[in-house]
Amino acid sequence: MKIAMIGQFPPHIGGVGVHIHSLAKELVKKGHEVYVITYPHKDIKDIDGIHVIGTKGINIPGLRGLGFYINGKKELKKLVEKEDIDIIHGHYLVPAGLIAVEVGKSEGIKTYVTAHGSDIFELYNKKAYSHHIIKKVLKNADVVLAVSEALKDDMLKIDIKGLESKLRIHHNSVDISKFKIENDYNFRGELERDYNLNNDYPIVAFVGNLIPRKNVNSLIDAKRLSDIPYNLLVVGDGPEAKRLKEQSKDLDNIYFVGSRGDVENILPSCDMLILPSHSESFGLVLIEALACGKAVIGSNVGGIKEIINEDVGLLIDPENPSTINEGITKILTNEDLKNKFESNARSRAMDFAKVEIPYDKIE
Repeated sequence: MKIAMIGQFPPHIGGVGVHIHSLAKELVKKGHEVYVITYPHKDIKDIDGIHVIGTKGINIPGLRGLGFYINGKKELKKLVEKEDIDIIHGHYLVPAGLIAVEVGKSEGIKTYVTAHGSDIFELYNKKAYSHHIIKKVLKNADVVLAVSEALKDDMLKIDIKGLESKLRIHHNSVDISKFKIENDYNFRGELERDYNLNNDYPIVAFVGNLIPRKNVNSLIDAKRLSDIPYNLLVVGDGPEAKRLKEQSKDLDNIYFVGSRGDVENILPSCDMLILPSHSESFGLVLIEALACGKAVIGSNVGGIKEIINEDVGLLIDPENPSTINEGITKILTNEDLKNKFESNARSRAMDFAKVEIPYDKIE
């Protein structure tokens, strides 16, 4: 079969891109043909047998989505005219999902859309202007996928006739051959060379976009409260970067290394990963860290609660920096507990290792 997907895709960095890439690779492995239409980037190219189509436009906040809606829709129409596409799959409800349902409906092609979290938790729940568009996408899609039970439950609160019957769970997955306990790359050496890392201290890592929802400011506040020394590693970039650096300028041992495309080289060198988000549909980086044999800490919200159990990590209150500090301190000062979490981590990641195909009549 021929499948067209729309959404963020490498070389763009992010959880949606990882999700699409994993699914597309599995489909190609099974003999299907996959096309991905993604945002503009100078390094767009076909990878892993996947046909990648970059759109025109510029990545300016506020205009990026509109540009992708216009140009992505043009590219999808051209693709549908050229190829006998069997399935269209939009990842993230707006604009990718909107592109998918509009073209799919007009061409009579079965259409799937995946909600990845912030399209509901942030956009729909907090921006009234988005309601009409998101409802249109959910109403017109043939199948709606959610990456966690928490996200599914939130979506069912939206008044869409027939939504429950076509709404399914499709979890993120982790590539356990890529994210593993042993890694030859000396990331600590890189930090020591380029950032003067204090190698005597453990590394607590955050990986993600630097946006308000990720709550890195509370992580910095927790560092300020700490009575034990550790290195706080912040991997990512975004609109909050400048403010967060300013907030932490009086603190030692905080390292901002920017956005990285090689997280699999970073996590094995760290002692734990923390995700203190205010809201989170899943938390892909958590299972990546678990696959690397690391203890994890996450907010007691959303899909994070579906990943972290008492065998692999701790849940904390994201609104309270003192509880974040207590969680970090508890793991770093209790070797038995840390060893327990680490010894169980890889096994927990294996629960998310299989890439499930969400399409009807495709295995």
